[in-house]
Amino acid sequence: MGMNLNKEQKQKKSWKRKVADYLTLTVGAMIYAISISLFLDPNSLAPGGVTGISIILNRITGVETGTLMFAVNIPILLLGMWKFGWKFILSTLYCTFLGSLFTNLLTPLGAVTRDPLLAALAGGALMALSLGLIFKAGATSGGTDIIIKLLRIRIPHLKTGVLFLVTDATIVTASAVVLKDIDTALYAGLVVIVNSILFDVVLYGRDGAKMLFIVSDCPEAIVKRLLEDLDVGVTYLSGRGAYSEKEKDVVLCVMKKHLSPKAEEIIRQEDPKAFMIVASASEIYGEGYKNIFSEKL
Repeated sequence: MGMNLNKEQKQKKSWKRKVADYLTLTVGAMIYAISISLFLDPNSLAPGGVTGISIILNRITGVETGTLMFAVNIPILLLGMWKFGWKFILSTLYCTFLGSLFTNLLTPLGAVTRDPLLAALAGGALMALSLGLIFKAGATSGGTDIIIKLLRIRIPHLKTGVLFLVTDATIVTASAVVLKDIDTALYAGLVVIVNSILFDVVLYGRDGAKMLFIVSDCPEAIVKRLLEDLDVGVTYLSGRGAYSEKEKDVVLCVMKKHLSPKAEEIIRQEDPKAFMIVASASEIYGEGYKNIFSEKL
């Protein structure tokens, strides 16, 4: 009977967590829609990603931006579902649908400001806040996130940051061509910069990176998921329990801050009883991070 009670308690906690996550996703989607419909879209600011593509297509076709955001995301989400499974996509699909719906509903309200600089700063800041909430709730913004994940599988030697930079720069450049306004495109580039900087601050504070020490009875399964799902470097350290005197592998993993929630979720899935230490790393030198010879000040 005690075991059944514990099981029921765990199920209640699980449901409470899911409800809390989806409430967070709903708020995140609303804020994301506000950034698009009240700041960026009415000022023709097309930042990177599916949002930028949708704003450009809106100017060409006249179809509502929110509708285009959902339409462009659908084939990408289906591709992600095929490659990574439906659980990976479900919460992202929910976010995409709500974000698109709220964008269409709020668009008739018009621009809060017609100053492109203020619109870029406010829109980029609100977008960063919304994406921070969405990532904390275990979802993603879909779109280019999934495309870049797929590209990294096909072209593993390319850095994720470079791929994001190239895709965002391409979309911003395309907006300059379509809208025939270089100033507007430069303001859109400012949105990308503000979003990328504030997103990290919203999600993780100002720490440089995250360092995880993981002690588990099934380290191989955890390492396999970290390598395949997140494409991060992992190192085995030799350890020995002071009480049990048993030899055990300790997993050391350092990663970019935005990957930490996903890594923690992987560890919870593979071994709920794992012992994990999460620490902040202010500077990391080596492959994929800083060059100690050229970037040390």
